[in-house]
Amino acid sequence: MAAVAQSPAPTSRRRPCWTGTPEIYFTKPIDNSRLVKVEDPVRSREMRQFGIALSCLFLLVMTYAWQHFKAIEYGYKIETLKVQREDLTEMNRALRLEEASLRDPERIDTLARKLGLQSPQAGQVIRMDTAGPDSSTPELASAAPVSVISVR
Repeated sequence: MAAVAQSPAPTSRRRPCWTGTPEIYFTKPIDNSRLVKVEDPVRSREMRQFGIALSCLFLLVMTYAWQHFKAIEYGYKIETLKVQREDLTEMNRALRLEEASLRDPERIDTLARKLGLQSPQAGQVIRMDTAGPDSSTPELASAAPVSVISVR
């Protein structure tokens, strides 16, 4: 088949401006079924080297990205732990204040008097935290009978 390409039609008052012959294209069927591709060892080696270089570059980029994202993740974890530490410090401070208020001797004395308790008489209190007269010698434990003191 032949196809003819022509330039656009001339407009009025203009001279036709055709130069040379019109272009004609012919289709020619090409049969490549009998061609055999010859392996090029140089090209194969170049492609293998390029693939290895590209793989190394990919691994380097992925390693960098992995380290970067891990650093970001650890930053978030550190910030979370800092907030948690501040919360626990505040809670500890509040609990110490509560403990101090509960250990107040005046409060304990007031509660004891409301329950009907009285101050101990002389000789009723034995302090366990004071050392004996000779603290360098060991002291044997002794089993003494327990006496019950009733408070009325």
